[in-house]
Amino acid sequence: MAKIYETVIGLEVHVELATRTKIFCGCSTAFGGRPNSHTCPVCTGMPGTLPVLNRKVLEYAVAVGLAANCSITRYCKFDRKNYFYPDNPQNYQISQLYLPVCRDGYVEIDTKAESEGGMPGKKRIGIHEIHMEEDAGKLIHDEEEDCTLIDYNRSGVPLIEIVSEPDMRSAEEVIAFLEKLRLMIQYLGASDCKMQEGSMRVDVNLSVRERGTDRFGTRTEMKNLNSFRSVARAIERERERQTDLLESGGTVVQETRRWDEAKEISFPMRSKEDAQDYRYFPDPDLPPVSIDDGFLEEIRSRQPELRTEKMERYKSEFDIPDYDIEIITGSKHMADLFEATVALGVPPKKVSNWLMGETLRLLKEKELDPDDIRFSPENLAKLIALTERKAINSTVAKAVFEKLFDKDVDPEQYVEEHGLKMVDDREALRKAVEKVIAANPQSVEDYRGGKERAVGYLVGQTMRAMKGKADPVTVNGLLKELLH
Repeated sequence: MAKIYETVIGLEVHVELATRTKIFCGCSTAFGGRPNSHTCPVCTGMPGTLPVLNRKVLEYAVAVGLAANCSITRYCKFDRKNYFYPDNPQNYQISQLYLPVCRDGYVEIDTKAESEGGMPGKKRIGIHEIHMEEDAGKLIHDEEEDCTLIDYNRSGVPLIEIVSEPDMRSAEEVIAFLEKLRLMIQYLGASDCKMQEGSMRVDVNLSVRERGTDRFGTRTEMKNLNSFRSVARAIERERERQTDLLESGGTVVQETRRWDEAKEISFPMRSKEDAQDYRYFPDPDLPPVSIDDGFLEEIRSRQPELRTEKMERYKSEFDIPDYDIEIITGSKHMADLFEATVALGVPPKKVSNWLMGETLRLLKEKELDPDDIRFSPENLAKLIALTERKAINSTVAKAVFEKLFDKDVDPEQYVEEHGLKMVDDREALRKAVEKVIAANPQSVEDYRGGKERAVGYLVGQTMRAMKGKADPVTVNGLLKELLH
């Protein structure tokens, strides 16, 4: 009888925090910039320099811990993780091993039947710990010059590392967990979690074991995963590789593997280190961190409404479909835009229609994310008001919205400057309709002969004559009135 294998997955998620300055110095954390321009003696590891903890890093770490249902370590400290690599200027990384700031939490995900072995439902993914640490620099491998360059701009950028329990059993569960985690952190404002910019990085620890046994198999760690798609593909490939190895009588080696996105394969990088290999010891330059009741209550009082709570409120407060709610709250930026526009007095369904329709269409066309939306709620409200009072028709509104989407133009000013307001002179409109009727006797005959669709052509000709500045419904009504 063939063995049935079960996949066991735990994650290490590194999140770059949204502070303006680095974790232990005053250098900028801005993405990009000329190489080695955001550096100082502290973050380049010069002898005699002393690190000073950025309070905002602690605030963000505790906020994420509270949102992830963690216990907050009231007395925590920093340790030195020793390893030697060119992107690590001190030859050690300041991290937290013995007393991490957050422990023993969980994130609840929605599961599918195939990943639960039964009915769809909820599943808690345990959070082993969340700790603060500094990032390393970046190595740039120049193939033309056959050399490696080092950019220390990222060195000292503040991170939290979220270490899950090995509670996930499929790629679907992993992606559900990561999506929930990313949205939670974005709603907190702790990070933008842009994987393409490296502000959220995922390492996957994976092993397989025979179903029914409690003993874990030998795990590997997968690195270089820069998108959710990469994470899912890497999990599937590694599960298959380990299963094939065991089936053929081989042995899985504990190692770190690098994922090649182009080839969709992984290859060994090095043997997987354990904690003792890093020779951790308490950092002698940083005092322990003591978190009192006042600090904890301050952070707790500032916790924002997270997505799950927001979805429930939208269902009770706004008359919009559940699908709209799911899409809008799937981006904090879009949810903020929606609420700000509604707060200006625009009916929620009208705002939702523009976000779900034209906004999503343009995002897809331009290959952008909802976080890339740059138009203001004030200008969206103005555009909706113009359409509601029939100052412009729907065709013009869509054209103006494209300008709004690209450059956040003032719709009222744009419509005025480009002469796009609808003609509300009924007599002028009647004359235009009469001319169209006179110029198109065949269409008139077709309509009077029972071909209802013929009137559509006449509407189009009238709209062309009016340069699009007429209400098609009004034009349609006038045509039918004059043709009878």
